[in-house]
Amino acid sequence: MFLVTNSTQVPFCFILNGIPGFEVFHNWTSIPFCCLYTVSIMGNTTILAVIRTEPSLHEPMYLFLSMLAVTALGLTLTTLPTVMGVLWFGASKISFEACFAQFFFLHGFSFIESSVLLAMSFDRYVAICRPLHYVSILTNQVIRRIRVVIICHCVLAVPPPLLLPKRLPFCGSHQLSHSYCLHQDMICLVCADTTVNNWYGFVLALVIITLDPLLIVLSYVLILRSVLRISSQVERLRALNNCLSHILAVLVLYVPMVELSMTHCFAKHAPPIVMSSWPASIY
Repeated sequence: MFLVTNSTQVPFCFILNGIPGFEVFHNWTSIPFCCLYTVSIMGNTTILAVIRTEPSLHEPMYLFLSMLAVTALGLTLTTLPTVMGVLWFGASKISFEACFAQFFFLHGFSFIESSVLLAMSFDRYVAICRPLHYVSILTNQVIRRIRVVIICHCVLAVPPPLLLPKRLPFCGSHQLSHSYCLHQDMICLVCADTTVNNWYGFVLALVIITLDPLLIVLSYVLILRSVLRISSQVERLRALNNCLSHILAVLVLYVPMVELSMTHCFAKHAPPIVMSSWPASIY
């Protein structure tokens, strides 16, 4: 995409934002981000390698865990170039096409991760509430179908918000609020009617931020009701301990996601330090 100035064409670029107020310390603030990226890449790669090489781990719970590791790797590799580029080299410019590609993969992997966490909550529900039927319900064929549904869900939901903004004119400031590209951030720079985009983004957020978590909460209400019926306290703790890692994964995804959505919804004209907060950067 190009901007036409007089008779010349100037490549259209967005300007990424680091952490406002800490520009002088970007080299230092890059250290924790670099550590987080390294831990994420090495940890998820190790999980995938262990599950692949160990036949005893070819069970539904670990297959869902491998899907979660793939999406985590995808999210990490999607944001790593721009975040570290801004912090290390001050490379704040990103082309129109690269920005749209990044926001497509970022939203796509987030959508998949949300769906995988929902599938994992169903896995925990069956394992705790219907343990005798676990093997017959969650067969390899069922897991493959769940995987296909998750991918199709993402493919059908994510491309529309990618294609709609490409037809809209951008004007004024090209300054984004974060060190990566988000749909809701880019729409703020459009100088045209964005009603369709806003409503589609609202529906998409409703599905990811509201529907999926509600279904996850519902599954844990059923799990908790089943656990409270267990007479042995040791067995209760063992059952709840099996859900702890999943609950932490849910919080890690949804807390920053909700924070980002609330910021863009209710603090559009807030200072940069608010729009580009630490939770948003860590997300």
